[in-house]
Amino acid sequence: MCHWRRVRNTYSHCGHVFDLADEMIRCDDRYCKFSSSHPSTCVPPSCTTTCWQYRQFPQQFNRLIDSFCPTCTQAGKSR
Repeated sequence: MCHWRRVRNTYSHCGHVFDLADEMIRCDDRYCKFSSSHPSTCVPPSCTTTCWQYRQFPQQFNRLIDSFCPTCTQAGKSR
């Protein structure tokens, strides 16, 4: 099923947190109405009973990066 991916980078040296832009992950399931594999001929009312009508809960990742964030690095705080 198609879903969103949310990634957050946490920098351990300075504690700053940055959320990356949400990314749409597309599936190849013909029974997902958001998929490019979903046939254009599949229309309501049959589509609403045979196909996924909503996206799956978003994947969420929190990366802990053992360094300073790019802003602190650029400001010279990493020295």
